[in-house]
Amino acid sequence: MQKKDCIAMVLAGGKGTRLSSLTSAIPKPVVPFGGNHCLIDFTLSNCFNSHIDTIGVLTPAKPFKLPNQIKRQDAVGSSTIYSLPPRNNLKSSIASEYTGTANAIHANADFIDQFNPEYVLILSGDHIYKMDYTALLDYHREKGAVATVAVTTVPWAETNRFGIMTTKTDGAIAEFTEKPTNSQSNLASMGVYIFSWATLKKYLLEDDCNKKSSHDFGKDIIPTMLNQGEKMYANSFKGYWKDVGTVESLYDAHMDLLKEPPVLTLVDANWPVFSTMAGDVAQAAILFDKERNSLFHSGSSINGLISGSVIFSNVYIGKNASIKNSVVMPGTVIGEGACVERAIVGPGACIRNGYSLLGEIDGYSRIAVASENSTIPDVLPMYALDSREKAKQTVAKIKSDSILDFSRPSLVKS
Repeated sequence: MQKKDCIAMVLAGGKGTRLSSLTSAIPKPVVPFGGNHCLIDFTLSNCFNSHIDTIGVLTPAKPFKLPNQIKRQDAVGSSTIYSLPPRNNLKSSIASEYTGTANAIHANADFIDQFNPEYVLILSGDHIYKMDYTALLDYHREKGAVATVAVTTVPWAETNRFGIMTTKTDGAIAEFTEKPTNSQSNLASMGVYIFSWATLKKYLLEDDCNKKSSHDFGKDIIPTMLNQGEKMYANSFKGYWKDVGTVESLYDAHMDLLKEPPVLTLVDANWPVFSTMAGDVAQAAILFDKERNSLFHSGSSINGLISGSVIFSNVYIGKNASIKNSVVMPGTVIGEGACVERAIVGPGACIRNGYSLLGEIDGYSRIAVASENSTIPDVLPMYALDSREKAKQTVAKIKSDSILDFSRPSLVKS
């Protein structure tokens, strides 16, 4: 097989536990985003736009559907996508999940070796950003590094969600700590790494033999390489980037699509974001209504009022319904006279006629979540429009929470 200079490996098996009930049936990378996309579409599109033509996607044991290629009719060339779920071991016919990010790459070392790459680009499948990986690879070569980590600054309050590092004046990594409790820096790893494959392969093999290791890049591989004095550098990224690991970050990223001027756009002729959703859904237009400050899929039926919201495909919104500052995912039904405010309505959910899904009531501002294929009011009857006082009392009792998750048993009332 022809030798490749660089191939990409996309980590796409995250369970997404912090995304609540939105990922009960699907892995985090295929959570719907922006009207006709999935989260993984950003990473895959970055690879194509950066002229990386070989992409391995490390999926859960039950893989999700992906196209075989990303290509443009008006462009020469394409990127080939290989789905790489965990393999069966010799003792069982059932494939176990990857045990960590490093384990996922090590388990597919033979896949990488067949391309004999000089460099391997390790990526996450659940981040929203547009990055030219060619520039990152050029920086890696210029520094003569064995590992280069793309970094960005994050709010200090969120440093415990990321791998945090300090750097020297030349960009060399001085210290790296995975999800620190008390951070001395807010320079965060973006989960975008370039490694010289021969060196990384050696460390992966050693890590696989270490029974005390959690087999994770942030917790094990990078700190070990740093302690061994390897030449490792950080490369700062100044553009839009969001790790969509929580309900709040998923909601905020959707609201970023509606800001004026926009901080995130999906329609960009110079850097297109391709969709891996089903053909009709992916190809239909996403329309922006400036007066209502909303994005909506042309394949949806909207009979009520919408404002400050993102409406996906195959959504039905009944007469006199009101959707405000919300994200309504594919295949949902919002009944006549229903009210949805500051909420994420999961795929296939139903809000019955005259009922409400309210994340903001009388000063308490939260994000309400209707889980995939759920029905309101079956889960929480007191959120009916004629029971706003009971709703207010319920929110007051759980005011320390940032999410009102309508699938959580603690919120189910008789």
